[in-house]
Amino acid sequence: MNKRARSKFLKVKCNDCKSEQIVFDRASSSVRCNVCGRTLAEPRGGKAEIKGEIIEVLK
Repeated sequence: MNKRARSKFLKVKCNDCKSEQIVFDRASSSVRCNVCGRTLAEPRGGKAEIKGEIIEVLK
């Protein structure tokens, strides 16, 4: 039996300052940009709502 993880890490680009940050796709708390403080992800009871541009899905 092959189990696959349903959750992933995402590389997200901030819409304001264009810096890139790694975010968990099922974040349980708000994630803010380390550079400018803009919200990049908000929890939604399962998968987080991603507010920036998803650059890459990390494995």
